[in-house]
Amino acid sequence: MASTKKDLEVLFEDNHFIIINKKSGDIVQGDKTGDQPLSDVVKDYIKDKYNKPGNVFLGVVHRLDRPTTGVIVFARTSKALERFNKMLRDKTVHKTYWAVVKNKPKKTNDTLIGFLKKNPKNNKSTSYSSEIENSKKAILHYKTIKSLDNYYLLEVDLETGRHHQIRCQLSAIGSPIKGDLKYGFDRSNKDASIHLHARKIDFMHPVTNKKIVITAPTPNEVIWNACN
Repeated sequence: MASTKKDLEVLFEDNHFIIINKKSGDIVQGDKTGDQPLSDVVKDYIKDKYNKPGNVFLGVVHRLDRPTTGVIVFARTSKALERFNKMLRDKTVHKTYWAVVKNKPKKTNDTLIGFLKKNPKNNKSTSYSSEIENSKKAILHYKTIKSLDNYYLLEVDLETGRHHQIRCQLSAIGSPIKGDLKYGFDRSNKDASIHLHARKIDFMHPVTNKKIVITAPTPNEVIWNACN
């Protein structure tokens, strides 16, 4: 179920940013499906809450894949958008993800370095061990933080932000994410989600200079509940 204004889970809000816990099924920005994007839902929420006349400004600073859940940041002013984009370029925004996989990685923790190439026709990336034409270097660090009955919970820190990076790189080491048919998991989740959650984001607020650390609760679901 995609988000509506009534069930929007706001994790942080000030004059500069609004941070949401995205549900599976939400698209961050409009696409060819024509489904209502999360950005529009957030705009409606701001418009109603603050009785704003006319159009509401909302800047999309980063995205999450549709079946993924967790922390997503929107900028409420063009200045905040510009400054946050610079922080992303300067790699001063730190994001942590949780991923549930069935196949235990060979190493408890590791750094994965690959070269990802996106195929726009099937909206899928492939990881190569060495650089090929039109590929982009992808680096992530993971550690296994919990063993469940049939699955393993990995904590993932991204060093680069490539298309489907976590999904693709974990699949490349034989540990596709639960529910992720596109990257080799054997069956889909009933709600079409995948067990990938943007768990935490921390950064220095570019306007107030305060340290912001936001943790997004995991979905209320059996496997995720076992992770906490």
